[in-house]
Amino acid sequence: MEETQNLIERLNLSGKRLSKSHRRIAEYIMAHYDKAVFMTAATLGEMVGVSESTVVRFAMALGYEGYPQLQHSLQELVRHRLTAVQRFEMTSEIPEDQVLSTVLKADMLNIRHTVEQIDDTAFKDVVERLLHADSIYVLGLRSAAPLAQFFGYYLHFIFDDVRVVASGTSDVFETISRIRSTDVLIGISFPRYSTRTLEAMRFAHESGAQVIGLTDGPMSPLHKEADICLSARTDMASFVDSLVAPLSVINALLVALAMKKREDLSRHFEKLEGIWDAYSVYINKENQ
Repeated sequence: MEETQNLIERLNLSGKRLSKSHRRIAEYIMAHYDKAVFMTAATLGEMVGVSESTVVRFAMALGYEGYPQLQHSLQELVRHRLTAVQRFEMTSEIPEDQVLSTVLKADMLNIRHTVEQIDDTAFKDVVERLLHADSIYVLGLRSAAPLAQFFGYYLHFIFDDVRVVASGTSDVFETISRIRSTDVLIGISFPRYSTRTLEAMRFAHESGAQVIGLTDGPMSPLHKEADICLSARTDMASFVDSLVAPLSVINALLVALAMKKREDLSRHFEKLEGIWDAYSVYINKENQ
C-alpha cells in the first residue's frame, strides 16, 4: 500500500536519475495514466517509441521486479479515479471478436486474485458479528445495489431482522436512523466509491453500531469507516463494474452463516416449502 501511494512521487523524481528513454516513459505515464495503466509493456513501448525490454528495465529501475508489478501498483492507485468516459474508452481496446472471452477471463482472474488475497480470519470474524447482531443493515448504492439486494434476500431466510438499504428505497439516513450498538451495518462499495455509502457508514459508526465493509482493497476509503473489511477484486474490462468476485464472497458468507444456523434454517425451509406449494409460488410438475 505504501509502495503504491509513493508511486507518483517516484515517477516525478525519475527524471533526475533515469536515462532519456526511461524519462520519456515516466512522462508519458504521468500525462496519460488513464490509458497507460492498462497497456502491456509492448503497447506502452510502442506509444513512447522504445522497445518492450526498455519498458521492463524502466519498471526495474523504479524498484519493481518487473513491469506487471509496476502496472499493478499504478492500477491500484488510479482505478477509482477513472471517470465513466475513461472507463468506456477502455472498451475500444478490446477486439470485437474477443469481447466474450476477454470479459469472462477478466472475471475469472478477479475471483482467483480474491481467493489468493482474502483474509480468512477477517471472513470468520464477519460471520460471527452477523450471527450475534440484533438487526442487520445491508447498504449498497448505485452499481452495488444489486449486491445488497441479493445479500439481503438470502439473509432474510437466516435472520429475522434484515434491512436492505439500496438505490430506489427511502432516504438512506431515514432507513438507518434507529441503528443501535447491537446492530451491524454492511457497507458495499467499489470504484467509483459512493459518497453516500461512506457517509452512512460513518453515521452508523458514530451511533455505536458495528460496521463491516465489502470493497476492493486496502486503499478503499471504506476501510476508514469500517471496523473490519473484506476485499474482493473488481478490475474492470470496461465501464461495467465486474462484481463477480464480490458476489462470490457474499455467497461464501451466506453458506457459512447457513451452516452455523443449520437446524433453525432447516425447520424454516420445511415451513416455507409448505407455503410455496400451497400458493404455487414455484412451477412444479403438477401445475405445468
